Amino acid sequence: MHENIGVAILLTTIAGLSTAVGGLIVFFVKETNRKFLSLSLGFSAGVMIYVSFIDILTEAQHILQTDMGDKVGALAMAIAFFFGILIIYCIDLYIPESHPTNNIDIEDKTFEQKRLMRTGIFMAVALAIHNLPEGIITFVSALYDPKVAIPIAVAIAIHNIPEGITVSVPIYYATGNRFKALVYSFLSGLTEPLGAIVGYLLLLPLLSDFVYGIVFAAVAGIMIYISFNTLLPVSREYGGHKLSMLGMFSGMAFMSFSLILFM
Repeated sequence: MHENIGVAILLTTIAGLSTAVGGLIVFFVKETNRKFLSLSLGFSAGVMIYVSFIDILTEAQHILQTDMGDKVGALAMAIAFFFGILIIYCIDLYIPESHPTNNIDIEDKTFEQKRLMRTGIFMAVALAIHNLPEGIITFVSALYDPKVAIPIAVAIAIHNIPEGITVSVPIYYATGNRFKALVYSFLSGLTEPLGAIVGYLLLLPLLSDFVYGIVFAAVAGIMIYISFNTLLPVSREYGGHKLSMLGMFSGMAFMSFSLILFM
């Protein structure tokens, strides 16, 4: 387990700092491509939904049933799954909502700058908060088995890219400063490797097969909630239902073939 610490930190860092990849888009576009954002967010949701149900929950059930027996293990998995949903729901209650509007497409930004800057900062803070447990998730998964952690890290990295875009675009349109927009998107993902450090310092002595199984099931619940509550609705707002669904099913297909390659 200890020999995987380096891999765990590396995967967590890559997943977290992929927000900066999304932030780089402000250097290449002059206008917000709403269809691209819609497809990206739908794609991210598809990746997270597929990997949660097909890979993470399956692994959690296997671990818990091996440790506790078939019926009790399945019950523990179900409780942990819905507990994960409850946790992220409670967190979501205290995170300000922001929704995409056509305002970011207008040429005259004089009356929109303050609102857009506020939106970008709120997104950065919200992402920093929810990236912290994602870092712990990736770290704990990699300690257990890097093969389990790789699809989780890929899923998180992919959905962090459009999240980086949602931070950098409003800040760029508010300030006209591409570098500042990139910095904010970078900082929002920095809490993910911080989560790995927290996992290393606080959780390492407590880890067992039971804890792994519970964490995996709770993670699946968290990822499902984020997908249905945030990614898909925002994706539809940017590009409509059909484009959102196209992105989602593309993400599922991508994750399906990726998991086969990692087998």
